Amino acid sequence: MSRLLEKPNIAMSIKSTGSQLSSTVATSATTLPSDVEDADTSRTQLAPSEISAVAAVKVATTPAITVNPSATPMRQKIDQVVISLISGAAAGALAKTVIAPLDRTKINFQIRNDIPFSFRASLRYLQNTYANEGVLALWRGNSATMARIVPYAAIQFTAHEQWRRILHVDKDGSNTKGRRFLAGSLAGITSQSLTYPLDLARARMAVTDRYTGYRTLRQVFTKIWVEEGPRTLFRGYWATVLGVIPYAGTSFFTYETLKREYYEMVGSNKHNTLVSLAFGAAAGAAGQTASYPLDIVRRRMQTMRVNTASGDRYPTILETLAKIYREEGIKNGFYKGLSMNWIKGPIAVGISFSTYDMIKAWLTELSHLKRGGPEK
Repeated sequence: MSRLLEKPNIAMSIKSTGSQLSSTVATSATTLPSDVEDADTSRTQLAPSEISAVAAVKVATTPAITVNPSATPMRQKIDQVVISLISGAAAGALAKTVIAPLDRTKINFQIRNDIPFSFRASLRYLQNTYANEGVLALWRGNSATMARIVPYAAIQFTAHEQWRRILHVDKDGSNTKGRRFLAGSLAGITSQSLTYPLDLARARMAVTDRYTGYRTLRQVFTKIWVEEGPRTLFRGYWATVLGVIPYAGTSFFTYETLKREYYEMVGSNKHNTLVSLAFGAAAGAAGQTASYPLDIVRRRMQTMRVNTASGDRYPTILETLAKIYREEGIKNGFYKGLSMNWIKGPIAVGISFSTYDMIKAWLTELSHLKRGGPEK
């Protein structure tokens, strides 16, 4: 009798084990006689042959796990870089387009030592430009600005993400303020070094009109190359680098620090556009103030040949600093037009930072949804 029960017992063990793994096996299992079930419960261990049979059932009933190739670490890193590039480019383009008329006004006062800056004078300049050249003239040089700011902002934000990773900024909840500032400065140096000739071209177009100056961005580079030599394309570079260290460092440091404190206070890191806009504005004001004297120096050096209102020459950083201090003083020289920068700077940086965070969050979520979707 025990031999008669042994084989059904094996079948029952296999089926009962398989029923826990697959609904198909469970529904197809047939009910055995009660005496067979009693015999099955009397056994507490499986024979080796039964274990092999159960393993076979598990293999047969366990669904295959497919690995999405898009979820590999390398692909994730590439996606992060692409997202940063797109978000940075869009953020920079929007911010600079909004404040382009104010930026052109500021540059025109920066490069001249014969006209003191005031809000009334800046408004008069905007009115004269509109009356003589039309409304689009207020955005003159914006094509050069876009040609510069799109790669500049894309590189800057992406470089900042990479420098944060390399320097282990705030890693594992740590508060590394010095590294936070250094990451911002290095991001600014990286982006400025790769796009500097476009910055010079944009400054040249901003301080000339379409009749006596440069008509196109291509003409700027052509005339500089032929008439002044290729080295001119990097005139004022070191003044720019020295200025971007406190500017980018202070801007990123202020923005990241304010965000960190805010998230700790509210207990959530959910993106808030208005909060980002306010923190970006504060970062912009701090960054502009920290680097403004060197911004004056680089503009004087960049536009030396096209500034017909003055025959002054600014060959080096030290000579430019000495000349401005001697002839115009600290307030009217090194900080000329700063009040205009306190208006346009916070607006531009606020828009830039908040737009970057918003677009990055949206693209990241979209990337995760795409990666986690069903394979086709």
